[in-house]
Amino acid sequence: MNKVLLEIQNLRKQYGAVEVLKGVDCTMQEGEVISIIGSSGSGKTTMLRCINMLEEFQGGQIRLAGEEIGYVVEGSTRRRKSEREIARQRALTGMAFQQFNLFPHMTAAQNVMLGLVKVKKMSRDEARTVADSWLDRVGLSSRGDHYPGQLSGGQQQRVAIARAIAMAPRLMLFDEVTSALDPELVGEVLQVIKGLASDGMSMLLVTHEMRFAYEVSNRVIFMNQGVICEEGDPNEMFVNPKTERLAEFLKTSSFN
Repeated sequence: MNKVLLEIQNLRKQYGAVEVLKGVDCTMQEGEVISIIGSSGSGKTTMLRCINMLEEFQGGQIRLAGEEIGYVVEGSTRRRKSEREIARQRALTGMAFQQFNLFPHMTAAQNVMLGLVKVKKMSRDEARTVADSWLDRVGLSSRGDHYPGQLSGGQQQRVAIARAIAMAPRLMLFDEVTSALDPELVGEVLQVIKGLASDGMSMLLVTHEMRFAYEVSNRVIFMNQGVICEEGDPNEMFVNPKTERLAEFLKTSSFN
């Protein structure tokens, strides 16, 4: 049986007086692919951003690869870890966003190489070899010396995914990576993610592509108003939802 990779207990997050996450519990095994679905504002993206400390959280615990993420709790005292320690922990995850966030003045290969040289301290030759390997893996072996402005949206997103995965994260986070793409470009990005799933990469996906979530996931989590409302096997959840709220959501979604 696979080891536990991620454990979230009673996660709480507030923006001012608004509680966005109201006590989320989740456990994930190594090599598992979990899709997080739910309507806008249900807390899906916030949960991802708490895992890699792009957002602070006010309560609960996140453990990734055996490490307590973001905070140290001693008795009744809770303090944020140093920025250096948080930066090191952040490297345990890779994240692909809705927007590609590529540096426009750098080629595709240079975008992938940047973290390898700056953070992993690789030589430029070694970093270029890794970058070329991952660009090939996402179907862009002939585009390494192209700038983002010379690439389609789907190609830019695939470069962004290659950049994140080249850093060898323990867990890959995908936040609605197809939502900014034209419909005809969505498939090429989803195909890359399916390939990574086949390779056994641990992935948490926030997605509105219901058919894709059904096909790629070992497990699906349905969030509603800051809590996990239902979770389980994709076949069970999509075909035979247990809660009325999930049944309603699926009626208005793209799953058919």
